[in-house]
Amino acid sequence: MLFIILSITALFWMIVAIDTYRGLLELPALEKEPPLSSGGMVSLIIPARNEEAHIEKSIRSQLNQTYSQIEWILINDRSSDETGKIMDKLSALDHRIRVIHIQTLPEGWLGKNYALHRGAQAASGNVYLFTDADVLYEPDMVAKAFHYMKRMKIDHLTVSPDLQSKSFLLKAFVAFFLFGFSYYKRPWTANRDRSKNGMGIGAFNMITKSSYVRIGGHQAIRLRPDDDLQLGIHIKKKGFKQRMATAKTMLSVEWYPSLNEAFKGLEKNAFAGLHYSYLFTLFAMCGVFISQVLPFIAVFSPDPLTASMAWVTIAAIMAVYIPITRRLTAYPVWHAAVFPVSAVLFIYAIFRAAALTALRGGISWRGTTYSIKELKKKS
Repeated sequence: MLFIILSITALFWMIVAIDTYRGLLELPALEKEPPLSSGGMVSLIIPARNEEAHIEKSIRSQLNQTYSQIEWILINDRSSDETGKIMDKLSALDHRIRVIHIQTLPEGWLGKNYALHRGAQAASGNVYLFTDADVLYEPDMVAKAFHYMKRMKIDHLTVSPDLQSKSFLLKAFVAFFLFGFSYYKRPWTANRDRSKNGMGIGAFNMITKSSYVRIGGHQAIRLRPDDDLQLGIHIKKKGFKQRMATAKTMLSVEWYPSLNEAFKGLEKNAFAGLHYSYLFTLFAMCGVFISQVLPFIAVFSPDPLTASMAWVTIAAIMAVYIPITRRLTAYPVWHAAVFPVSAVLFIYAIFRAAALTALRGGISWRGTTYSIKELKKKS
């Protein structure tokens, strides 16, 4: 029986490997794109809640952009630290920056989504760039992205950054997360005009104002904790053109400072990504264990045929994991050595997110609790 399970699993990963190899070739690298110095106003919209440790460094990296027509809309989302004061200080130093202070959250909104909504309302550009308050930009980032957007005549461009991590185990976990996300969501299909699979990444979502208005803006996804991904999904649903690109040397962010913080961060969107379904969550946990942990256990089987098939399965897994790690990160591929440990940690993260959501009756994020009943509402 174990041999049959491993055989099916190996075949599955071989098919995924072929799809992955083809898909990664479809992801352009923005480093190769010529910069564009002007071409219309771009409104950079940045929400922040209690980001005093990161926001000044992030905004200062953005102010050095070689693209000349940019305005910054900074939204202080009910911060209890010095975030608002830092925003005001930056605004006083640069006339291109405007600050919005949000004091209360209207019913039926997630905090970040409402902040982005308010930022879009205040923006004057014909192109919006939604980004996070801890993302670092190289000087040509906006210029190259905007040139690519114009050249390809697309409505939405999302960019995968370099996800910086400090510890060995955290890097392995991040690499595994990207591996799992990639074979589950197949993000490269967003670059196929006939595909309905949309993609969005919080570090960089550049979208035309006209298409943003047509999809209903953030009001259409006001209760989605995975707002970045949902923005891309709604773009595709409405038939607009979308592309995903990479910019590992021009865009960077520390995903989480520690493994424990990563677990806390996944409380917000891991369960949302599984459609708030406990049955689907159980299925996902079992699927990860069978397809990504069991082969590493089965290599110790006393049956030579079973052990051999386990090694074949592991080789097929690595044929997916290694290309994704090389294309989407700057990490060395030897993090693959702890692949099964990362898989177990990922199973724990999924279980933890679902369990805490059940115990709390919803998700608690950035000091605000949102009920599961409210989150399941269709916008």
